[in-house]
Amino acid sequence: MVTITEQRGPAVWRGAEIADSAEWRIALEPGHQAELLTALDAVAGIEPAEVSVSNFPLPTLGPVLAELASELLHGRGFGLLTGIPVDGRTAEQSDLLAVGIGGHVATVMPQGTSVLEHVRDRGVDPTAPTSRSFQHRAALGYHSDPYDFVALLCLRPAMSGGLSTAVSSPAVHNEIVRHHPDLAEVLYQPWWRDRRSGDGPDSFYTEPVYDIDADGRLRTNYGPDYIRSAQRGADVPPLSPEQLAAMAALDRLTSDPRFVLGMDLRPGDMQFLNNHVTMHSRTAFEDHPDPALRRDLIRLWLSARH
Repeated sequence: MVTITEQRGPAVWRGAEIADSAEWRIALEPGHQAELLTALDAVAGIEPAEVSVSNFPLPTLGPVLAELASELLHGRGFGLLTGIPVDGRTAEQSDLLAVGIGGHVATVMPQGTSVLEHVRDRGVDPTAPTSRSFQHRAALGYHSDPYDFVALLCLRPAMSGGLSTAVSSPAVHNEIVRHHPDLAEVLYQPWWRDRRSGDGPDSFYTEPVYDIDADGRLRTNYGPDYIRSAQRGADVPPLSPEQLAAMAALDRLTSDPRFVLGMDLRPGDMQFLNNHVTMHSRTAFEDHPDPALRRDLIRLWLSARH
């Protein structure tokens, strides 16, 4: 049985208190940008899955990215790179840039048949049982992605909306432990989830929202949209009143301005989040009529090198 206690450390933060801090923003210097373009030339024509630290060398930016990896794993759990030279790059070059940078932070993991995914509106119905969050323009509930880290490189923002936001999972956790200890216990119990891989039993599985790893650190796995859609499973029991109350508490706190940190991603911004200690969301957005100007972000899933 897990002993539920409040979390401590740099990953416990409130968005309202750090929104204006420069500590989590890393502005690339001209030398870093030139280094990226040189590395990009070195991998011209290869597939993103073939990009590695060795063939995408970053002599001076590499150590900066290693520090970012340490901050993600042991510090506040997030960071934002700005000034990545995406302007004037082709779609293929942008993909290579994203994977090349991400590979210096952690190990780039597959997302289906590719090592990256483009987050853009494809006209998919967000209420469809197998729709995925990267395929539509509707708002998303606060959630955490698979693997240790998730990164988003902004190529183009939406015409309006699409604000990226994040909260500290331990900060929200502590608030629930202090004020709703009964609900905290519910969040440490197994919850049914939906992989949205089909209608068969393999699409449904259980996992707690909160857990403690072997090093005593909080691990968070929340996704209200996928918890609710799991209710379509033939053998999935209805959400209990206690679970509904716990979700309501989580959803209320993750929308509380005290906890929320907004990141209005611009072209060349690359956001990194530790999925175990942050949850993230996105507001609904409206796109440009011109397809060439529509919102497009490159998503990476990353496994930390401990």
